[in-house]
Amino acid sequence: MMNYSEKKQYTLSQKIKFFLPSLLGLFLFVIPLQWGTILNIEALGSNFTIGVGAMAEMGKVAIGESLPFFMTWVIVVSAVVTMFCTIFKPQFIKKDSIWNKLFVVTPLWLFFRVIGAIFAIVTYYSIGSEVIYSRATGGTMIFDLMPTLATWFFFSGFFLPFLMNFGLMDFFGTMIRRIMRPLFRVPGRAAIDGITSWIGSGPVGVVLTDKQYKQGYYTAKEASIIAVCFSLVSLPFAVVVANFLDLAQYFPQFYLTICLVSLVAAVILPRIWPLTIKEDVYHPKAGKQINEEVPENYSQFEWALANGYAKAETANSLGEIIKDGIMTVIDVYVTLMPLVMCWGTFALILTEYTPIFEWLAVPLIPIFKLLQVPEASLASQATLLGFADMFLPSVIVSSVSSELTRFVVGVMSFSQLIYMSETGAVILNSEIPLDLKDLFIIFVERTIITLPLAVLLAHLFL
Repeated sequence: MMNYSEKKQYTLSQKIKFFLPSLLGLFLFVIPLQWGTILNIEALGSNFTIGVGAMAEMGKVAIGESLPFFMTWVIVVSAVVTMFCTIFKPQFIKKDSIWNKLFVVTPLWLFFRVIGAIFAIVTYYSIGSEVIYSRATGGTMIFDLMPTLATWFFFSGFFLPFLMNFGLMDFFGTMIRRIMRPLFRVPGRAAIDGITSWIGSGPVGVVLTDKQYKQGYYTAKEASIIAVCFSLVSLPFAVVVANFLDLAQYFPQFYLTICLVSLVAAVILPRIWPLTIKEDVYHPKAGKQINEEVPENYSQFEWALANGYAKAETANSLGEIIKDGIMTVIDVYVTLMPLVMCWGTFALILTEYTPIFEWLAVPLIPIFKLLQVPEASLASQATLLGFADMFLPSVIVSSVSSELTRFVVGVMSFSQLIYMSETGAVILNSEIPLDLKDLFIIFVERTIITLPLAVLLAHLFL
């Protein structure tokens, strides 16, 4: 943190150390471009996406067929090594804090990793019960979701430091603090997390938020707010869903509705339980590392630049960034992927083979009828399925003739934000103080807040 009584002068090299990596971070995580057209790569298409997204897509094209096999065995190795280290606690693991943290876990987390490994093996090799390996359950996880997460997290793990460590978030956060703090009760830098999610990837936005919390830039309450209010599914995927629902002609209205209803939810949720009871304290190992208050002898822009320059001065060398990137990728692959496989497959099994979501959706049917949404029973069930996986609601209503119903359900699948096959699993695996009960309550609250607005705008636009 800085507290200068006199303005500090910075050299050209110090300014370059701030500007060049920060610009690279902007291009990779924030600014959407038509990378397929720019690089003349047909596989990327002509859609707008961020640089990391283009890299991830190229990675999938290059080795996509091998990724399900690779991730299956990553999950299996994670479970086996974790079981050995947790049970026997070998000395060489206990002496290394990093490996100890990765592979020595509680019995519950060990159970989840083992179940995730079993699901992965059964699914990839189509052995055992079809309930697990069918294309609607484990198959969706291994063959669709895992390749996407693997490539996204690989590239974002290496390039996140350019967004976080060279002053861009400190500069931007100071500049818009006066907007973010009163509206959403979070620091200005939280806007970067939101942009990263909205244009790039929701799970990557959660990982970014978790890192910022552990480094002392967010309190526990702020990190919780950001994780469940700003980590929306990406703009490119919104294009995919709109096309799948045969709503391409309404895409501007579709995405505008997602943004508007999510903005309203982001204003309301920080002011109601359970987010209001989260502790407003910084991570115990980091303490407070943020200072967006502007001293009297600085303009807001000058203080934003000063914060950016100061942060860039403390940035790691390229070698350390590469080393940290490798450890970040290993951490995500070892700890997160087994949990996503476990919880996501289980949620999809409940959806596909049990009537649980049909029962839970019964109270919503009168609400949909009151809001004059056609196919109210199917729409209410699809809306609740969003807690399991964000794409399931669209699958359920894809054959419905009513454009309004498809529009509303599609919007809700984004604005509900929390789905256990991906974002929910990432949050639970982080140090952000949100448990499963919190996530379900917030999911219900987001549904109650955004549904009437989504229906109103759908009636207006269609």
